[in-house]
Amino acid sequence: MPSSLSHRRLLSRSLAALALVALGGGLSGCAGMSDTISPAFADPAKYDLYDCKQLEPERKSLAGRTAEVQGLMTKAETGVAGPVVAELAYRNEYIALRGQSKLADEAWQKNRCQESKPEAKPAPVPPSIAPAPVAKGRAKASRAAN
Repeated sequence: MPSSLSHRRLLSRSLAALALVALGGGLSGCAGMSDTISPAFADPAKYDLYDCKQLEPERKSLAGRTAEVQGLMTKAETGVAGPVVAELAYRNEYIALRGQSKLADEAWQKNRCQESKPEAKPAPVPPSIAPAPVAKGRAKASRAAN
């Protein structure tokens, strides 16, 4: 009897370990999915009719928002349940933004667009300092008092 009891314990522990390994393997597959799935979260025809003047601010906006969401995910991961919060709150938006960025970059290359040069702004003119005007009402009142 004691040998069958230890055999059952060994079998149940082995099954539990196998289940944990299978679960870990399944979850690790989700981690690499974001690169291959990102275009699925974005409309592939969204940027087909955009010209270079429309694509440039859109690409900058997407890059800024992607960096912002990535920063929020990094910040969330510092907490106790941070990785879970980061995944639940920000991962879908991050994947969608990456998909849109990829499609916008493809349209940018297809249209053979080039970054526009920043416009040269004239040097700011320092404000001239004029003497403060003398209040007329006070000047008359002080003369009348004399």
